[in-house]
Amino acid sequence: MILGTSILFFLLYIALYIYTTKQENKLHETSQQQYYKEVSSILQLHSKKDISTIIDVTFWDGLNNFTKSKNNKWYDTFIAQEFETYEVDYLCVYAVKGQFIKRTANAKIKTIDFIPKEVMPNLYQSKLMQFYLKIPEGVVEVFGATIHPSNDPKKNKTKPSGYFFMARLLDQKYFKNLSDISNSDIKLVTLDSTIDSGSDALDAILKLKDHNQADVANLVFERSFNLNFKNTKEILAVLILASLVNFFFYLYFSRKWIYKPLKTITDILETGNEKSIAVLKNQPGEFRYIGNLFEENNSQRKQLELSKEKAEESDKLKSSFLANLSHEIRTPMNAIVGFSDLLNEPNLNENLKEEYLRIIKNCGINLVSIIEDLIAMSKIDSKQIMPNYKGIDLDACVKELYNTIKVTIPNGKELELFFIENKESIKKNILTDEIKLKQVIVNLISNAIKYTEKGQITFGYQINEKDNTIEFTVKDTGLGIDEENLKVIFDRFRRIEDEFSIELSGLGLGLAISKAYIEMLGGTITVHSQIRVGSEFRFTIPLVYDNSTLVPHQMDTLNLIIKPNFETILVAEDDNINFLLLKRILELKKYKVLRAVNGQEAVDMCKENSAINLVFMDIKMPILNGFEAFKIINSFNPKMPVIAQTAYTSVEDFEKIMQLGFTAYVSKPLDKEKIYELINLIFQKS
Repeated sequence: MILGTSILFFLLYIALYIYTTKQENKLHETSQQQYYKEVSSILQLHSKKDISTIIDVTFWDGLNNFTKSKNNKWYDTFIAQEFETYEVDYLCVYAVKGQFIKRTANAKIKTIDFIPKEVMPNLYQSKLMQFYLKIPEGVVEVFGATIHPSNDPKKNKTKPSGYFFMARLLDQKYFKNLSDISNSDIKLVTLDSTIDSGSDALDAILKLKDHNQADVANLVFERSFNLNFKNTKEILAVLILASLVNFFFYLYFSRKWIYKPLKTITDILETGNEKSIAVLKNQPGEFRYIGNLFEENNSQRKQLELSKEKAEESDKLKSSFLANLSHEIRTPMNAIVGFSDLLNEPNLNENLKEEYLRIIKNCGINLVSIIEDLIAMSKIDSKQIMPNYKGIDLDACVKELYNTIKVTIPNGKELELFFIENKESIKKNILTDEIKLKQVIVNLISNAIKYTEKGQITFGYQINEKDNTIEFTVKDTGLGIDEENLKVIFDRFRRIEDEFSIELSGLGLGLAISKAYIEMLGGTITVHSQIRVGSEFRFTIPLVYDNSTLVPHQMDTLNLIIKPNFETILVAEDDNINFLLLKRILELKKYKVLRAVNGQEAVDMCKENSAINLVFMDIKMPILNGFEAFKIINSFNPKMPVIAQTAYTSVEDFEKIMQLGFTAYVSKPLDKEKIYELINLIFQKS
């Protein structure tokens, strides 16, 4: 009866607390909506005066004539001297074709011309525009209008003779004016900033948009909100706590004196629980002796089970890997063979042909990725991969990854990727292996994208000067990982296989490779996860500052030559199929293609044929390999651009290629667009 009564009152207080919280949230939500409408109206009214001013000015015949005469004396007399009456920070006039004519500004704005050129055509059509821009001095509100004579009040009889712009800097004076009108605290924040005012305040976030309707910044209004149920909730919380204390007090003593000893023995007999055995061993009298017997029996049983599990796990893992490998390779191969066969259909239309080719290409990329993972893991096992330390700008490196990865998120997923910037700026470059660090971050974020259908993914890093470490975090709101899979998530060839992730492909090597790379760099990795809530991966690497000069990227060190009328490209390739593929890619751009079937022939052709402008050099060739042939060519023609083409994909191979002095490199399978990009850079006009 006591237990039942305690539970009843506890549930009653909980229900009251939940009801009170819902009422509080509903009131806050309603007030929040009303507040947003209020500040939106205030902001619009605040701009109406400037809109009215610029409409009046642009019907001025004198200003209309100024766009043609460009009479600076007239401008100084009628515009510049009256600048303060406009109550803005910047005025400027443009000709109808977008040429800048004259501007006037106060000390707040130093920038001379910041109006985007693409605004002019839009303003020509719309006659009046209002938008926001970010300039070095801050965010400005811009008003623009076309200039017409006074006899054309509706601006439909005459064509614009020019453009007039007024701009106002969103500074403390601007915020103070708005604050007095709206009775709110106002601040300007970046787009990625998070605002959490809590239940004691109302906030309204107005997005300031540029001329293309893209977000520039957020204008945040905040006002205190005191209509809450804080006291009521505190009383209910005290009552809930009192009910819990009463419940646990009764439960503790009843279990201790009546149920615990018998329950412990029952639990040991049913499950062999070690904690129950330890508790029983601490009991006085015969219970201690029984506990020792249970412990001895449990130890012997565990040893037998462990030996059995190891044998079964080894056999199961081997079979699972082979089956998974066969499936992962056969799946893209099936698509490649099947759709290649369908391309032979005589009545196949162009749309289906393009779709089949796209599928074949994607499956080929997946197949290469699987093979590269296997090779990488093999090299890790044989210790063929070593860290390649060099100084990098960590902040720029991570931001580059963010910009690259966010565009790869599938359109069908309601998913946002956020980068959390470091709280403290890094003093200088850090020393680490950039390629391996990037691959770890890409692997973790790619996994998060794969297992998250909607929500958000956040990643970032923090510097710990005290421990001399850099801690990276990747957090998602995806499927989550249960405790059983958490134990083996970094094991090789292990994947999460449940009702949610069974359709996703992969060998299960990504996290294993990531863990190996992190440990290779001297760091550690951990994961915390909850089913249907999300996962959080954290890893650290040593913090070592670099004082040396960064080596430029291959794209920055290309030897540029003057583009001739007809380009001749020598392809040094011993494999016929690879040559035919590269030849066809180059001929699509009307290049003249010559072939050398070995390194020696490539050297001879470069000596004898002065018309050769560029060489694609295969690394693995008979007689002379690509490295040897390049050294000879470079000795008698050091200005000849040579692009290495190789099937090797490790960082060490690429570093060796660039250190020898190759102009650039491309890896097989060849990417047509990357080849065109390299050639365009090399043949760029000086």
